Amino acid sequence: MNETQQAHYAGFWIRVAASFIDTVLILALILPPLIGIYGTAYFDMQSMIAGAWDFLLSWVFPAIAVIVFWVYRSATPGKLILHLKIVDAQTGDKPSTRQFIGRYFGYYVSAIPLMLGLIWVGLDKRKQGWHDKLAGTIVIHTKP
Repeated sequence: MNETQQAHYAGFWIRVAASFIDTVLILALILPPLIGIYGTAYFDMQSMIAGAWDFLLSWVFPAIAVIVFWVYRSATPGKLILHLKIVDAQTGDKPSTRQFIGRYFGYYVSAIPLMLGLIWVGLDKRKQGWHDKLAGTIVIHTKP
């Protein structure tokens, strides 16, 4: 029997908690260099991207870090701390790198329409957000 047949799907709130942990960790890594580069005026800027370093540290670095964690651990640090894991929705095995990349970009699809694709985790019987559905993944508890 594979993991999806006996899976305990991770619900909305535990996934929110994992995302919160990941956000705190990413901010701890990127805010010091951003403040070092742009100063505290960084927080007063009106534009969405303050410059090349802001783009690299705020958008590119987190994307690479998340995908690398997914590829090597099938989870981000927040998911690891809370004993969660991303698996292929059909087989229960580790998803492919292509699935992980699709899942990451699926977050944008999930977030753009009023976060509905993320909220969907709380409504779906398999606890899949739109990003999970697009990538063919589910998030499960690794401890019973």
